[in-house]
Amino acid sequence: MKCRHCGAALHHTFLDLGFAPPSNAYLQAEDLNHPETYFPLRILVCNQCWLVQTEDYARADELFAPDYAYFSSTSKGWLAHAQDYCRMITDRLGLSSNSFVMEVASNDGYLLKNFVQAGIPCLGIEPTDGTADAAEAIGVSTLREFFGEALARRLAASGQQADLIAGNNVYAHVPDINDFTRGLAMALKPEGTVTLEFPHLLRLIQNCQFDTVYHEHFSYLSIHAVQRIFRAAGLRIYEIEELPTHGGSVRVYGCHENAALATQPSVKRLLQMEVEGGLLAIDTYHNFQVRANKVKDDLLEFLIQQKGLGKAVAAYGAAAKGNTLLNYAGVKQDLLPFVCDAAPSKQGKYLPGSHIPILAPQALSDHRPDYVLILPWNIAAEVRTQNQELTARGTRFVVAVPHLEIM
Repeated sequence: MKCRHCGAALHHTFLDLGFAPPSNAYLQAEDLNHPETYFPLRILVCNQCWLVQTEDYARADELFAPDYAYFSSTSKGWLAHAQDYCRMITDRLGLSSNSFVMEVASNDGYLLKNFVQAGIPCLGIEPTDGTADAAEAIGVSTLREFFGEALARRLAASGQQADLIAGNNVYAHVPDINDFTRGLAMALKPEGTVTLEFPHLLRLIQNCQFDTVYHEHFSYLSIHAVQRIFRAAGLRIYEIEELPTHGGSVRVYGCHENAALATQPSVKRLLQMEVEGGLLAIDTYHNFQVRANKVKDDLLEFLIQQKGLGKAVAAYGAAAKGNTLLNYAGVKQDLLPFVCDAAPSKQGKYLPGSHIPILAPQALSDHRPDYVLILPWNIAAEVRTQNQELTARGTRFVVAVPHLEIM
């Protein structure tokens, strides 16, 4: 395989999780009697441009089907994060009714609805019908296509270049990251700003967040790699913010190479942090597998031990990262009988691979398990706050990443 950005041959394995179904391919009851499609889940690193990437990938339309089940508005914390961003960026860029905002992978309108309410013209680009329907229902104009250079060319030709292009947790999801980035450049006004939020590879490595590896993530991004990709498309990173979301993310601010916006010290600082964190040293990537295996082994040991003691364990959060962890560990219903999730679109379905049923959160109160394994560890505090009555009854909460912790 060649590197998706620079074309160099790939020889170095970062992580091998065997074979797994796509992490968001939730199953209906009737699907349980049919074969599932599994794909290799092996991650490589390019030692020329340092882009970390999946070795093999399914076609994007197989991963993001019309019934794609992830709705951003399910998380109250994420809604608040989006609202804060909209206020900040509106003030920072001086956005008004004369501006134009575009969001790539706009999902269910969780972010753009804030611009609609502020009277700022905007357009969402979202290929999955279920989330696009939800966005349009709250007044967010949505174009149902995958974003790339060809679409951006059409938008620019029709006069739809943006003062701001936002992309939250989409940059890692695109199979052709060069085409996508050229599209950003083409759809951006000469003095416009693009902001991209994505989990930071540095934090993934530091905190052993291997469960954030799944087929829908084609890339795992460092600032060094993104800077190279931006430059190839005629863009420049001019500022970076560190964010607590998703276990440690960054918000990259980009502009055209010759735009008047000055490059801020944060760019140099984050690049240096990556050097000090070993992201330009191949041994850092070679040593990651053994750490991931320990997380998997510790979780299995805990679940088997509780089963032997007659304790009841349930899970919360039918998240993609949870599916990666459970499938790699080989966990089935005998160790984890059900998982609860607040998203109605997931309730009544089954996790891919493990076939664990997804129930409404009320099931936790009904069954009163001894332990609740929080699979989306990045929202553990939110989950515990929402389930304080369980704690009062003696239920304890557990996270497996970055290490097993019983709370």
